[in-house]
This record gives sequence, structure tokens and C-alpha cells, in this order.
Amino acid sequence: MDPEVLLLGVDGGGTSCRARLASLSGAVIGEATTGPANISLGLEQSFSEILAATARCLDQSGLSHENMAWIVACLALAGASEPKLLAAARAYRHPFRQAVITTDAHAACVGAHGDKDGGVVVAGTGTVGWAILRGRTYRVGGWGLPVSDEGSGAWLGGEAMRRVLWAFDGRIPWSGLLRALFAEFANDPHAVTRWTQTASPRDFGSLVPRIVEHAAHGDPVAGELADLAARHIDALAARLLAAGASRLALVGGCAAFVQPRLAEETISHLVAPAGDALAGALHLARAAAQSAARVA
Repeated sequence: MDPEVLLLGVDGGGTSCRARLASLSGAVIGEATTGPANISLGLEQSFSEILAATARCLDQSGLSHENMAWIVACLALAGASEPKLLAAARAYRHPFRQAVITTDAHAACVGAHGDKDGGVVVAGTGTVGWAILRGRTYRVGGWGLPVSDEGSGAWLGGEAMRRVLWAFDGRIPWSGLLRALFAEFANDPHAVTRWTQTASPRDFGSLVPRIVEHAAHGDPVAGELADLAARHIDALAARLLAAGASRLALVGGCAAFVQPRLAEETISHLVAPAGDALAGALHLARAAAQSAARVA
């Protein structure tokens, strides 16, 4: 391979875009985080965040932005499992030498297990189950809000606000969590509904820290939501186990919140991930660079 080639891994999700730049030897020379890069929210916005993160990585490394032309990148993006969005992303004119575009779940699975068989359940802004077994890919869930992503940060936020309105209607008792969330909307149910009409998954997910905090103090609604989220994660894990994925990694921003509430069957198959989605993306970028070198 050309010694001047740089490797870039990108993990673009519904909350943030993380990038890691490495030399051909594998030494990390830059890392950066920018805004959401889920391509279902807009291709231009996603690539704007990707390029901004890449530029920051180059700045950290002391390299010129012109070095983007030497980068072999793996862009692991939420939304890339949708065929039309994936095709549009692959057709996008980028400044890199080469770009492999895949899903963030795929990169998370590679990062967790390397070249070994295994699966991941991603519990972040969204949720999805992903496994690579004997060269075949298995995917469960992750179809996006409002019809999927149960157990995710965005789902937790939406369910919490649903219960705020239930409490306002007198259908369930108020709790500390619900009163705190309602106060953020000046105790106005119409303000809640106006917000939900334009709120993004990231916006819904921004409510998760309050849910976590209140769950730690025994709030019954926060605890109920945590239990419900765990049951959804259990269901994703069960499908991957049924496919033959005996080793599962639980990753994502909500993983630590739900893991203590998972079923024993799920917990018994959990392993610590060897690396994160950025490690997986860099692994895939290196493979692409090696493949191109062999062809040349």
C-alpha cells in the first residue's frame, strides 16, 4: 500500500458523528466529534458533519486538509441499511481517495468481535441487533422511529413524554420524573405536543439523563421505562441467539442503563466488546486499502 495512505473510521449516529484518523501503521493521529450524521436526516447534513470531523482530525495531526485525498475511509452511518439512502450516500461526491459506506451496526459488530463470529445489540439513540456468522449478516430491528427502535434513547424519551400527558389527563399518577419533564414545558400540554411534532431522535434522546437520574432514586415511572427498555433489548438478543450468535456485545449510550435489568439468558451470553464502532470502521477501512493495493 502507498505509505502516504491514511485510514479514517467514522461512526455517524443520530446524536453525534465520531471520527478517528490513523496512519497506515495503525497509530491514531486524530479524533473528533461533531453533530448527528444519520443519513436518514439528510445526506448533506451528514456529510457536512463527517467532513467537519475529518478536518478536525487532520488539524490535530498537523496535516493539511489537502490530505483528505489520501484517506481511505469507512463511513459507518446510521440509516445506511436503507437501500435508497445507501445508494445515494455511495454516489455522493466526497474528497477521499476511497470510501466504504456501511451501517454503524456493522462497524460496531466488527469492532466488538474483529474477524470472529458474534453479534451486537446497539442501544443508543436507536436500537438494532446485528450479527456476522459464518460470513452471513443477520439484522434485527433498527427500522427507525416511530415504528421501531424500541428500547433506545429516543424511544425512552418519547415514552416518558407520553406518560407526562397520561399523568396530565389523570390516567396515571404523577411521579418526580414526570413533574420534572412537564416543568420543562411550562406545565403546558400543548407545548409538549408542539415540541414532539418537530423533535428529532436526538431531541427525544436528550431526555435520557433525567430518566437515568430518577431511576437511580427509585422513581416508579423511570424504573418502569428501564424495565420495558430491557425487555426490548432482550427480544433483540433472543433473535440473534436463535440465529446462532452465542457471543453478544451490548454497546451504545443506553447500554449501562439497561444491562442490570436484562434477563439472565441475555446476560449469560454477553461479552465485553474488543473495540468500539470506530475500531470496527478502521478495521474495514484497512481491509479496503489492502484490497485496492492488491488490485493495483
